[in-house]
Amino acid sequence: MSGSKSTAELYTGYQSKMQKIADVRNAMAVLGWDQETYLPAKGADFRGQQLTTLSTIAHELFTEKELGDLLSQLRQHPELDAVQQKNISLSLEDYEKNKKYPAEFVAKMSQTTNECYHAWIKARKANDFRIFEPVLARMVDLKKQETDILGYEGHPYNALLNEYEKGATTTMLDTIFRDVKQALSPLLAQIEQQPPVNKDFLHLHYDRNKQWALGIDLLKQMGYDLEAGRQDISEHPFTTSFNPQDVRVTTRIDENDFGNMTWSCIHEGGHALYEQGLPAEQYGLPCGEATSLGIHESQSRLWENNVGRSLNFWQYHYPQLQQRFPENLSNVSLQDFYHAINLVKPSLIRTEADELTYHFHIMIRYEIEKGLMEGTIQTKDLREVWNHYYQQYLHVTVPDDVQGVLQDIHWSHGSFGYFPTYSLGSFYAAQFFTAAQQQVPGLDAAIIAGNYHPLLEWLRTSIHPFGRFYTSNELCKKVTGKELEFSAFLQYAKQKFMVA
Repeated sequence: MSGSKSTAELYTGYQSKMQKIADVRNAMAVLGWDQETYLPAKGADFRGQQLTTLSTIAHELFTEKELGDLLSQLRQHPELDAVQQKNISLSLEDYEKNKKYPAEFVAKMSQTTNECYHAWIKARKANDFRIFEPVLARMVDLKKQETDILGYEGHPYNALLNEYEKGATTTMLDTIFRDVKQALSPLLAQIEQQPPVNKDFLHLHYDRNKQWALGIDLLKQMGYDLEAGRQDISEHPFTTSFNPQDVRVTTRIDENDFGNMTWSCIHEGGHALYEQGLPAEQYGLPCGEATSLGIHESQSRLWENNVGRSLNFWQYHYPQLQQRFPENLSNVSLQDFYHAINLVKPSLIRTEADELTYHFHIMIRYEIEKGLMEGTIQTKDLREVWNHYYQQYLHVTVPDDVQGVLQDIHWSHGSFGYFPTYSLGSFYAAQFFTAAQQQVPGLDAAIIAGNYHPLLEWLRTSIHPFGRFYTSNELCKKVTGKELEFSAFLQYAKQKFMVA
């Protein structure tokens, strides 16, 4: 029939609609990035209104009947190639999920998120959780509503987990965190028997501007394209991407804590390299988006820990670091520096925790979020619950709210279900890096020489280009030959911390 469209024309129409939605969402992302970096305090209310308007527009575009009909029609076209078919399948899945959300709920969530973020900022400045709690309570109520909107099997928290790590469940995570407790607790006990490590020199005065210059240099050497990104300062370091040619990172600097900025830059740089490596031709489509939050976190953890805290990495960088900060480091050996940056010791702050105790920080947040969603924990009791868990699992006493229940930005964004992906990311990272060492000839020698190109090229071909074509475990099996195994991380940890 003369009026019928070809498969190519239909797919082009789909692509155009999806990219229009992506444009709106990325305009929101620009406003969100500005909100956390440069927004004047008085602009908060209008910024909330602007974000609410754009979120409503994006929701309307992604739930319009014309798009649904187009997706259903394209699903019947077998001549689409594998990537096109996957895009249609995933977009239809996303479309049907988004259709479940009433427009008024989307608007209310956007407005509450804006209020929640600014309440969190005020509460942190006042060091008082009570300022944040009433708005957080409303956010938790909305997230409970969201679990009902999405639907779930088993635990209501599964609905939120699935938003960040497709297929993840409380059953799966309960098993993983049981492994964490059973395997890491004895390892921690053994490490505690080792000679004490001095890290006082990491907490001397490190000039702000010199730290900033170091961070930029590290990002460049990792392969971060500063013509397709930039770094700024924020309350909580993060990475945001508007497209593969505009991926931005932030950091924070503490002049009395060398590690705060250094590993923040390396960590966020890992996220940014992943975003810059996604296929630009798939902009706005599922195969142009990250596989999952767990895989995203694997990229930041691989760079931060498997590379950035390795002896190989600092064999190249440490002499340069001594030249930058001779007054602090000239009399500190490489070996002492290496031991200090890998000190394993229970602590208060998740983002500053070592590689092993970090997972107890995540487990605490997982237990709290699960309790909030099932109703066994109330927001009014969060300070006490938080402090109790830290005493129970990490044997540390929480002195105040900023170092306790107010330390993370995630709940102010409504990001419930996000935290477990941090531990999953570390476990994927260990498995991926082991595979890279096996598959890239001379990788360790290249890292010792300060050459990260072979590693980045391996990531660019093995992990970055697929977007959501594979699930996390499918990708892991494709890259390593096996689905995710905690044993890979445990072996890495034993080798690193018991031999060092």
